[in-house]
Order: sequence, then structure tokens, then C-alpha cells
Amino acid sequence: MAELVFFSGTMDCGKSTLALQTDHNHATRGRRGAVFTQFDRAGTSVLSSRLGLQVEAIEVDESFSFREFVVAALSGGQGLDYLICDEAQFYTVAQVNDLAELVDRLGVDVYAFGIATDFKTRLFPGSARLIELADRVEVLQVASLCWCGQRGTHNARTVGGVMVTEGDQVVVGDTDAGVVAYEVLCRDHHRREITAAKSGAEHVSMDPLPFA
Repeated sequence: MAELVFFSGTMDCGKSTLALQTDHNHATRGRRGAVFTQFDRAGTSVLSSRLGLQVEAIEVDESFSFREFVVAALSGGQGLDYLICDEAQFYTVAQVNDLAELVDRLGVDVYAFGIATDFKTRLFPGSARLIELADRVEVLQVASLCWCGQRGTHNARTVGGVMVTEGDQVVVGDTDAGVVAYEVLCRDHHRREITAAKSGAEHVSMDPLPFA
């Protein structure tokens, strides 16, 4: 039976690398697929990993319809066995609903990859809907690390190394042209807004205990 699987984790945990590997594994076994992404760090219509691997992909925007794409492909004689959907946190709720319907009605496997929460620790709408609808949610086990060496659990947005907590939910960072970047922090340092740059610029003391 076809299934909708959501692979989730923080930045730097290998989601895009796994998406590329998943596509490769299915394609080499003769399965026919399509690759989708949105706001990839390498530019438009490409799925890339931080290891330097990349493939061409179909860019998803708010007006894109997965249902129309798949129906058109099947009607034109192009078989589709699976979809690779990277950066799925940016998809709309309607698009995620379409993905679930394609699994149930047309038997197309959907493998979605994305981070669950934004820089404010709030669920992205696309990720929230995937968690609600997915047959399986797989948390990637490759640990991203905070600057302190602890497991990274939260994605921080930084400007000039300083963590910011206000702004639009979606701002593309980690590009050569941008001043906005993202950093993985442990929960404690995300709560205290201590980035790697801030930790190196000043002595980082422990919070006082809430009891004498």
C-alpha cells in the first residue's frame, strides 16, 4: 500500500541528503518519481544537500497543485510511483491535503522532508498538517549539535550573529547574498538567545536557580 511519510528534524541533520538518497534508491529499482522543493539554498528548481549533491527539481509555490501535476502526468502516459517533497514545511495546508489524497486515491508514495518548527519554536502550517495526516513521522537520528556540544533541538534565526525573535515566518537565509542566517541551538541556549557568536564574545553564565 502507498503511504505518506514525513521525515523531520532540525537543520543540518541530513534531510535533503536523505531525500536525494531516497530518490536514488527508488529510481535505481525502476520506480518512476518526481522531485519537488521550495526555497532551496542553491536556488530555484533544485534540491541540494549541504554535502554538495544536487538534482533538478520542480519548484513549488503557493499556487502549485500536486493533484493537477500528477493527474496531468498520468493522463499523458507518464507513470508516477512516488514523489520526493523537500522543504515541505513551506507547503500550504491545501497542498499537504492533496498529497494525502494522492496516496489514498492513486496509490502514489509521498516522501516529505522538512523541519517541524520555525525560529519562534512554532510549528510551520505545512509541517503541522503533515504530522496530522502522515502514515508515519520519522525523526531523523543524525544529531545536529549546538555550539556547546549538546544536541541541537531548535532553529534560531540570526542577523550578524545575533539571534532575532521577531519577523516573518519564512525568510530564506544561509545564502551568499543574505544577511539572515540560521543556527541550530539546544533548547537552553535558544531560550537564552545565546548563539555561537555571542558565546565567544562574552562570558556565558548559568541562570540562577529558582530556589535558594
